[in-house]
Amino acid sequence: MKKILLPFLIMVTLQLVAQEKNTKVHINHTAIYVMDMEKTGNFYSKIIGLDTLPEPFHDGKHIWYKTSDHSMLHVIQGATEKREYYKNQHTCYTEPDFKGFIEKLKAAQLPFEDVSGNKNAITTRVDGVHQIWLQDPDGYWLEINDDNF
Repeated sequence: MKKILLPFLIMVTLQLVAQEKNTKVHINHTAIYVMDMEKTGNFYSKIIGLDTLPEPFHDGKHIWYKTSDHSMLHVIQGATEKREYYKNQHTCYTEPDFKGFIEKLKAAQLPFEDVSGNKNAITTRVDGVHQIWLQDPDGYWLEINDDNF
């Protein structure tokens, strides 16, 4: 009896866990439309440090990046002009080596700023999290912080 009951309980538990995982809405991906796939791809791979994922199109117009266990950034080639974006509409990445990341930006001569727009400055939020803002090659705003959430 125990030999039958134990596998049954394990199966029921796994089904409940799987059902619970899929009951909430969650972000699958964010997409950005870019002018220069190579330049933007190098930025997200080499500067931000994202890993690529296989993408199903294989048309040279898409790069998919893993941004967390269950979400992605889709970079799509085809924009014809650079646009201006609001800083408050941004994507935020947490960088475990925040100081090292800032040094990487400085070495690459990539500008960054604090929340108020002061160049090469860092914002410290009221909860102690440090933040900087920068723009990717197409002008999309990114926040980089050291939150340990």
